[in-house]
Amino acid sequence: MVGLPFTSGDPAADRRASFAETMADLGDWGAAAETLAGALERVPGWAAGWFRLGEYLSCAGQTEAAALAFERAAEADPSDRLGAGLKRDLLLGAPLAETMPAAFVELLFDQYAPRFETSLVDKLNYRGPEVLWQALVQSGFRRAARALDLGCGTGLAGTVLRPYCGWLGGYDISAGMLAEGQAKGLYDLLEKRDIGELERSTDRYDLIVAVDVFMYLGALERIIGWCAASLSPQGRLAFTVELGSAPVQLRDSCRFAHSRDYVQGLMRDAGFAGLQITETVLRQDRGQDVAALCVVAAPLPLALDLEGDGEAPARV
Repeated sequence: MVGLPFTSGDPAADRRASFAETMADLGDWGAAAETLAGALERVPGWAAGWFRLGEYLSCAGQTEAAALAFERAAEADPSDRLGAGLKRDLLLGAPLAETMPAAFVELLFDQYAPRFETSLVDKLNYRGPEVLWQALVQSGFRRAARALDLGCGTGLAGTVLRPYCGWLGGYDISAGMLAEGQAKGLYDLLEKRDIGELERSTDRYDLIVAVDVFMYLGALERIIGWCAASLSPQGRLAFTVELGSAPVQLRDSCRFAHSRDYVQGLMRDAGFAGLQITETVLRQDRGQDVAALCVVAAPLPLALDLEGDGEAPARV
């Protein structure tokens, strides 16, 4: 369960919620849910309380009641900082949303920032930037005058790319992650931006990358369209997605996966004439490899001639 440091504003309700937490720690999910439901009668607009109730009910096997609790949490906080809508969709097995709440992603990574690199690299064997760089080299890329790192986070990709970029900018939705990245001194520009809501401009880039980022967006039509309009004629777009069986698939991890067919069709629709897709593994989750796609695309055909078998880059 997630940590919820948000109080209800009502001391009596908070005491009942604390007692419910104790019962949950003992494994008595039903009693915990009943106690917390009593607290919510006093503070019906407490989003974090409804979210926790959804978790208790889910653990108690009361799926429909849990989905309703998550729905109440999303209604109480329309920005959905806790991702209650995602939890509801997972329980119902029929996702209603094709994208992730921006406020949820921002809060998640603000809290995660201080331990992000230790958790991701040391514990989950994360190797996204290295995989992406290898794919770029195989595509014929050598150097970019202007490059943009979407969802730059703490600068893991920037560390790899910096020697090959004349100018390097980074966008991220999390101020905490940007602060970590700023300390490395890798970027010429760092801005707090929601990459799912970028507006088109006259700026052009020779390279745009998004490493382990699009799984927090869901539907990719808007961001891929933005990238296509923002590349120079000889530019490259390089990104990774988790590999799924459905076009846009919400997983128990609360990350989205994307199918190969969806990615290929989307890139063609966006006008990319050159496309290289590599099946790979970027990280582990709960001890299991997470299958992924590494994509390099260009407005013009890529300067390579490779036939793929699912493990090597392929012209498609």
